Amino acid sequence: MDELLSGASAQLMESSGIPEQLAGPAAEASVWDLDAALLLVEDDSGDALLVEEMLADSELDSSLTWCKTLAEARRFLAECRTPVCVLLDLHLPDVHGLDVVRQLVESAPDAAIVVLTGMAEAETGLSAVAHGAQDYLVKGRIDPEALGRAVRYALQRKHAERSAAAMRTSRLIAQENARLERALLPIPLLLDDNFGVAARYEAGRAHGLLSGDFYDVVQTADGVVHAVIGDVSGHGAAEAALGVCLRVAWRTAVLTGVSQLEKVALLEEILVAERSDPHVFATVTMLVFPPGRDRVHIARAGHPGLLLRRGTDVTWVEPDVGMALGLLPGSGRWTVTDLDLAPGSELVLFTDGLFEGRTGPQSRLGEEGLLALARKHAAQEPRAFVDALVAEATESASPYGGLADDVAVLHLGWRGDS
Repeated sequence: MDELLSGASAQLMESSGIPEQLAGPAAEASVWDLDAALLLVEDDSGDALLVEEMLADSELDSSLTWCKTLAEARRFLAECRTPVCVLLDLHLPDVHGLDVVRQLVESAPDAAIVVLTGMAEAETGLSAVAHGAQDYLVKGRIDPEALGRAVRYALQRKHAERSAAAMRTSRLIAQENARLERALLPIPLLLDDNFGVAARYEAGRAHGLLSGDFYDVVQTADGVVHAVIGDVSGHGAAEAALGVCLRVAWRTAVLTGVSQLEKVALLEEILVAERSDPHVFATVTMLVFPPGRDRVHIARAGHPGLLLRRGTDVTWVEPDVGMALGLLPGSGRWTVTDLDLAPGSELVLFTDGLFEGRTGPQSRLGEEGLLALARKHAAQEPRAFVDALVAEATESASPYGGLADDVAVLHLGWRGDS
């Protein structure tokens, strides 16, 4: 502080003295409309007394804590659980100059900082703002009104900075989720309009991110339609990425002519190699529709059964099932079930999230409940049928938090059959 203020502070110190804790606990402080603490980091006792007196004359109703070194300030900030505005001198016994700002920002990124500079250090004040401070004050020109305004503005700027950072993070997460969704929800690769596909994916209400459910449909040059639906256990980003990996591997295997059972074994090898946790497993159902339209070949590894639609008749089908992928790597034995298809038959595949939602304190929709829903809406077209299943399953679980797991539904069938 300049000589005038230093002299005045010395006289005040002689008459009154100053304690290291200038006021009560910081956690009880409130600045403007924010519950905030004020921290003065200043090694000169006279300067500290003047700051206290100016705060007393300002409209701020806030307690003040005084620290003489940056080390003391960092310890205080580490324990403080409320927003803090730091009045910071740049000439401290343990740190000097802009390093004070850099170190304080690094150790307490949520604190608002108002730098106190001498009259000859205005450029330093601007540099301090560039290094993370919210404002600066020239010591020789401080008055209660300016000090109070600087504290309020600094707290609001820090709040705005944090809000803007949170919004940027949210946008980045949304962009990543969109990319993930495009990978999880592929566009069916069909060569003509002879085969119909209606798909639906719903993220579980208990978690905002897409999870490990996946599906895909590919028609090869020989007219055969291949389809897969799967569910990686867990709900994190790692499981979602693994689901994408398995889907892409399945599509590659289809396009390179790998047989159905070889694809199952291949997916297990990839899951074991790529999973981050040895307890992660996956269930999967693979279908092959020959162009003759009279049958479908089904390979199932731990996945739920499927619905067979024929007009308004809906039945539950349980093809032969082998072990889920990754439970006992190398020990799984899978078979292919040939299911005859009458003209107009359609198949509906889904993940277990569709029927495992709670419908009561001790009850779930279950397979029988899902079959009842399917029969209720059996007369609807494929897209409306799928939407109705998801909507009613969600509604039945809504009193108990909604569907807790992700849901994937895949409706498949040849067009033009009668």
